[in-house]
Amino acid sequence: MVGLSSLLPLQTSPSPISVLGTVGLLAIFLSLTAHLAARNVIGDVAPLKALGVGVGPAILSLATQLLSIPAGIGVAAALLVDGVAIHFLYGESPRTSAYITAIHAIITIILGAVLTGVVALFVSAPG
Repeated sequence: MVGLSSLLPLQTSPSPISVLGTVGLLAIFLSLTAHLAARNVIGDVAPLKALGVGVGPAILSLATQLLSIPAGIGVAAALLVDGVAIHFLYGESPRTSAYITAIHAIITIILGAVLTGVVALFVSAPG
């Protein structure tokens, strides 16, 4: 008798290059959206501060996938790390940091959905 596990291929672990590329691109995207959120709330801010904000949630996103952590826990942890990074890097009060974190999450979701739609349209375009 053939078991179900023998019919399903095992997932291979990702290569270091793909991990670095995934985390790097996500960190850049999250840094861009963090800068937009901080600029929206605070005003004129240094773009380099946003680079520190994007790295933590990007690493947590990959860790959540690789360690099979439930998505809700991963999102909550990423929001917490995001808020702490915003608080320390921008030096704002906890209330303002929470507001920037919420705006950051909203901008990230909206821009991510738009980019996903653009890529889907591009991929499905007739040849």
